[in-house]
This record gives sequence, structure tokens and C-alpha cells, in this order.
Amino acid sequence: MKYSLTDLRLFIAIAECQSLTHGAERAFLAPSSASHRIKLLETSLGTCLLRRRARGVELTRAGEIFLRHARQVFARLEQMHSDLAPFAEGVQGHVRLWANTHAIHSYLPNDLASFLARHPQVSVNLEEHTSSDILAAVARGDVEIGIIAGYDDYSEVDLLAYRADRLVLITAPDHRLAGTQSLRFAQVISEPFVMLHTGSAIHTFTMNTASSMGSHLNVRVQVNSFEAVCRMVAAGVGIGLVPREALKLSGRQPVSIIEVEDDWAQRDLKICTSRKTPIAPFAHTLIDHLLAE
Repeated sequence: MKYSLTDLRLFIAIAECQSLTHGAERAFLAPSSASHRIKLLETSLGTCLLRRRARGVELTRAGEIFLRHARQVFARLEQMHSDLAPFAEGVQGHVRLWANTHAIHSYLPNDLASFLARHPQVSVNLEEHTSSDILAAVARGDVEIGIIAGYDDYSEVDLLAYRADRLVLITAPDHRLAGTQSLRFAQVISEPFVMLHTGSAIHTFTMNTASSMGSHLNVRVQVNSFEAVCRMVAAGVGIGLVPREALKLSGRQPVSIIEVEDDWAQRDLKICTSRKTPIAPFAHTLIDHLLAE
């Protein structure tokens, strides 16, 4: 039985998008062509791989098994290219890395810059997601490396300590809470907040935390960086909840820092990899670099 890499790549794209149309777009194929290829693939295998739903598709049990093997095929191909790299010029490796807002806006910029400078033949596809989504994607084998916070154990992934950090509250120097040493989050939940944009991992985390307390945050302004959060807070627009490390990159804005007493404020970052899906050598090299920094 012969398998086309195009068909394998198409199937992976459809599975990740949970949509034949969107998967076809990612694989640069027309939906009609993608549908025909999948039908031929299912016929050759003698089993159904996808269930068509009103809003997309879902994998059958056979489809889940096929997806796992398809990903392993590309992981092995990536390893082959990596092993042959010393014998050819211009061969590139590619690593998929998902990280939460905290990591992307604090430690990762410098760590990735130094890694890419040392390994010009490697490219990194970095995406921002919530820690829960990252864990699920890594466990499925969709992503080789994840950087998360807030999880100490997850049966389907291996976790490695990356960086230790903590969320803190910041206020303008003349705010009524300025100078306070520490507070519980519930004590400021009614304050106007400056936050990162909707969809950012820390926005989702903060809103969910408030919701678990039966409250809804009063978000006055949403911005695109922690530096902008600090600028808005310093100007008196509202208060903010940011990683302590991010303050070092915020241009030294004049803000007052208040410790958060809640246990969840400790946001130690961890690197996660799948226990079931092998990762390419370049991904191992990146992990070693991140741990050494």
C-alpha cells in the first residue's frame, strides 16, 4: 500500500483544523480535491477516517490512529533531514513551539534570539495560547514543544522547569493602594483594570480567575503588550496584573508593585513535550538551549 506525503499532510491539516475546507486551505488544495483525496485514502485503507458533521469533521478511532502514525512519519523525516544536515548546505529544520503570554513577553525573546543566532539553519514557529490548550496540543502531538504555567502534573506530557516567576499587581504611584505590601486578588477585583487584549493567554486566565470568584472584571483598556499595560497603569487608567519579569522589559515605568497573596500568583514556567510522540533533534536542541539559559 502506497501513501502520498501530500495526503498525509492534508489529513493532519484537516484533523488539526477539524474542518475539511480549512485543512484544504492549509495544504494549498481546493476543497473538492482534498475531499477526493481523503475518499481515496479511506478506500485504500478500507475504513472511515473522518466523520462529517454540520460544523466540520471529527476523527474516527481509526482516524486517531492514522493521525498518530502520520505525525510520526513527518517527525522521522525531520530527523532524517537533521541527521543529513552536516552533509549538505541550506538544509533547514523547523520547530513548532507554543507558549503562554507570560513566556512570550518575558523570557522567550532573548532565549530564542540566542538560539537562532547559534542555529541559523533552524526556524521556529511560535504561537501564543493558553496553558490548557498548549498541554492538549502537545499531548496530541500537534506541537513539539510547549511552555506553560500553573500545572504540576499531566499524565500525557513530560514537564521540565524553565523559569520561576510570579504575577504581581501594579498601580500608579499616587493610587490609593500604592505602597501596600501585599493583597489578595479578591480585595482588588472591583478596581478598574488595564489588561492585554482579548484572546491573550493572561487575559483568559485573569478573567477565568475572576469568574471562579463569582465576579466580572471591570476592564477599562486592553492593549497589546505588558509595556503598554505599565504605561497605562502609570498614567492612572487602572491597575494591572503582570508577571514580575515583564516589569524589567517595560521601560521602567513609574509604578507601585503589590504582591499577590493567592497561591495561583506563582507562575513557574515549564517546558512540556509529549510522552507518546517523538520530537525531532532540532526540538531537543532547542529544549537544551532553553534549559541552559
